[in-house]
Amino acid sequence: MRAVVQRVDGASVVVGGETVGEIVGEGLCVLVGVTHEDTPEKAAQLARKLWSVRILEGEKSCSDVNAPLLVISQFTLYGDARKGRRPTWNAAAPGDVAEPLVDEVVARLRELGATVQTGRFGADMRVSLTNHGPFTVLLDI
Repeated sequence: MRAVVQRVDGASVVVGGETVGEIVGEGLCVLVGVTHEDTPEKAAQLARKLWSVRILEGEKSCSDVNAPLLVISQFTLYGDARKGRRPTWNAAAPGDVAEPLVDEVVARLRELGATVQTGRFGADMRVSLTNHGPFTVLLDI
């Protein structure tokens, strides 16, 4: 699994003019990509890392300050543009594999006590955020 994690001062995702997920104030906006070898165990590991990684203001984690997370699926994290002008998506897992694993990340975060908002899997989404820092990290699990 791969995640692009941004420390934010608010973020939202809109589908068809409707806000489907939003966090207000300090938190994390997380774009999650799934590849073919990913498992529920990797999803749980990613959730634990997201909940405990110390990248908020003052080197705090979401678990330290009960900060919310906005988790959005993004298959393009496994795009490969090394050849030609058009990326390939061969490394990205198909939707029927990826969706349950993204859902597992969200479920595990909630089990840990996190407040989690989400996008809508497979939808044409508009993501808005205010990156605080800017601070962005890439996590590969």
